[in-house]
Amino acid sequence: MQPIRDAFGPLLAAVTTSPSAGAGLELWPLMTGLLGGLALFLYGMDKMAAALKAVAGERMRGILETLTGNRLVGALTGAFVTAVIQSSSVTTVMVVGFVTAGLMSLAQSIGIIMGANVGTTITAQIIAFRVTEFSLVLVAAGFAASTLGRRESLRQYGQGALALGLVFLGMSVMGEAMAPLRSHQPFLDAMTHMASPALGILIGALFTALVQSSSATTGVVIVMASQGLIPLPAGIALILGSNIGTCVTALLAAIGKPREALRASLVHVFFNVTGVLIWLPFLNPLAELATYLSPVSPALEGSARLAAEAPWQIANAHTVFNVANTVLLLGFSSWFARLVEWLAPDRPLEEDQLTRARYLDDELLSTPALALDRVRLEILHQGDHVQEMLGAILPALLTGDRESLHAVAAMDDRIDALHSQIVTYLGKVSQVPLTEAQSREFFKLMEAVNGLENIGDIIETNLVGLGLERVEHRVVVSKATAQVLTEFHQAVERAVSAAVQAVTQKSSAAAQQVLDMKQEINRMEASAGVHQAERLVAEEPNRLEAFRIETDTLQNQKRIFYFAKRMAWAAVPADAPGGNG
Repeated sequence: MQPIRDAFGPLLAAVTTSPSAGAGLELWPLMTGLLGGLALFLYGMDKMAAALKAVAGERMRGILETLTGNRLVGALTGAFVTAVIQSSSVTTVMVVGFVTAGLMSLAQSIGIIMGANVGTTITAQIIAFRVTEFSLVLVAAGFAASTLGRRESLRQYGQGALALGLVFLGMSVMGEAMAPLRSHQPFLDAMTHMASPALGILIGALFTALVQSSSATTGVVIVMASQGLIPLPAGIALILGSNIGTCVTALLAAIGKPREALRASLVHVFFNVTGVLIWLPFLNPLAELATYLSPVSPALEGSARLAAEAPWQIANAHTVFNVANTVLLLGFSSWFARLVEWLAPDRPLEEDQLTRARYLDDELLSTPALALDRVRLEILHQGDHVQEMLGAILPALLTGDRESLHAVAAMDDRIDALHSQIVTYLGKVSQVPLTEAQSREFFKLMEAVNGLENIGDIIETNLVGLGLERVEHRVVVSKATAQVLTEFHQAVERAVSAAVQAVTQKSSAAAQQVLDMKQEINRMEASAGVHQAERLVAEEPNRLEAFRIETDTLQNQKRIFYFAKRMAWAAVPADAPGGNG
């Protein structure tokens, strides 16, 4: 704690020195301006990211989905996606979902996570432009477009421009509030404590962890640099510290999530910390390189020149740091993967983990396209449980005992639990403004999740009940009848599997496969009816009871097909022949 006291003690003393002590610094305007400007900055960043995700979220998801196994391509893709949607956390959440679903390996995801760090440097580059004087123009133009625009895309771009204007306005407010510090000697003396790189990194990490935004740290540092309050080495140290502090956000987001989320967070931590440790002895060369790459203002002198040049130098140092780290460490992605798999090994899933949603993440609610995509993955999870239950019921119904039937009935608890979580998440999605296409997709997914829940209920209540009646009345199903029921059941299983595929993979072919099975199901039902009529006159004990159980089994199997058909019908694109959207 002593280094922290050494750093913050003089700084607090400097800004709290009263005017009566001869310092001439008024604390109230300084604090209100700094905190108010920071609030505007953070609010603008949040709204800008939300607008960009709304505009580009669907396309960014598609880019990540089609990713190849090449590490370099992965890093470039992660950088591009993060730069567009202005949120490395959203990029990481998407990647974790793909890894959890088996669509991407952990080693593949590491390249994207590394690239996401590069994408975040675009924030510093934007802030480094001295365009604060245009902040109100952006606010006015963005407000006009978002309010008066007829097209939804124009309104979203307007919201993004309005948010960017708030970012620059917040920077301007912070800059004006901190301007008196340029001539406040106690504060300037206190800043000499920032000469220690380790201390600067520590302060940057603590501030970033506190405000949960590395962009906020970047903004404050560049504003301070633009006022000539901090030298380049101190600014670089603070920026490097923000790279460590932002790992706290990733670790907090991994709490209660699958092991894949924890591993992705650990990769983020190891990558950022390793990068800072690598550069710690080379901060002076990094400062020299950033100075070489940045524009100069030779006509200015002293603090004025520092104010003109330092923002660009800090932004470029931030970019060089992250790009160089990605290039240096990208080749070790498989090592990172083995390390985090060793630190966070797979564990046998307990019952509560089986019934817990794997993919739903509130972080994506501000981006409906990504949130709905995550619901799709969770429906695949629910569908796996339904198909497992469907595969287990017929053997238990035909020949099983009470214990095996009750075991099948218990499987529905998992389906009901997932249904509840998915519907709750969809309720949250419905509270976010949706496009017309997203609204159609929303109702399709609601139809699917309710259909799967209905199938589980049919199995738990009706088919398990018929099996218990068979046990109670000691009914023996003949081999011929068992064969008829099994063939019918296998067709229904194929239909349910294809319906789940149609919904979760947006597969029109799978949906059409289910719809085309209607004639096959009707033909098999008619054939089974003839067989049952012949069996009705057979000389066997409990023949009438057996007939009722066998007939009701067929009817309930057909009800399952009905829900599979509804799921498939909803999954047919609206512009497809016969599609109803």
